[in-house]
Amino acid sequence: MAESPRNAARPGPLPSGRHHLSREQVVMSQRMRMLTATAEAMKDKGYVGTSVAEIIRRAGVSRETFYQQFRSKEDCFIQALDAATKQLAGLLEAARQSTAGPPEATRPAPPEETFRRLLHLYLRTLTEHSAFARLFLVEVYAAGPEAMAIRREWQRWFADALAEIFHVGDEDGADERSFGCEALVAATAQLVTAHLVADDLKGLRGLEDPLVRLAVRLLG
Repeated sequence: MAESPRNAARPGPLPSGRHHLSREQVVMSQRMRMLTATAEAMKDKGYVGTSVAEIIRRAGVSRETFYQQFRSKEDCFIQALDAATKQLAGLLEAARQSTAGPPEATRPAPPEETFRRLLHLYLRTLTEHSAFARLFLVEVYAAGPEAMAIRREWQRWFADALAEIFHVGDEDGADERSFGCEALVAATAQLVTAHLVADDLKGLRGLEDPLVRLAVRLLG
């Protein structure tokens, strides 16, 4: 998978003068700068208040360069959102597999432990990359139906992961526990969003313990 904008720590401009970068490297550098600029501009100004002109100013590229890669501001937003959510899902899936242990293990990790590890990584990632976190938790509401579809897909992935962690299957009460997975995801998103809007990153990290306790009560 190509590196997502979440992992791009303020990518700098290309070296001046002649350089040995390939055309592909140049395009990727420009793309990462524009996606990062989009997230940072929208953190400051919101989706509606961010213009293409603001994005290209922050990215240090031309208008022509922008429209060579994106059809519009919405297209740029959606591509940033898609890349960030896929990368985050990949990180969480890798962490879940690591916590589960090898197939030959005689004692798998308890569900609470697995969930805590995933939640800790999720909250830490959102804290470290709060601009991109705001894209899919706050600004997504202003960006149209395609962006909301990506958010719904992400929430379904998270609910399915919870169902697997807590062994929600065909047993009695499975429908109620499946609903519990969806409710926990929705509650987590709402609480995280509130802290992001308030720029309360300490409070965001502090959600770990109460959310773990809630998960155990709902799904344990």
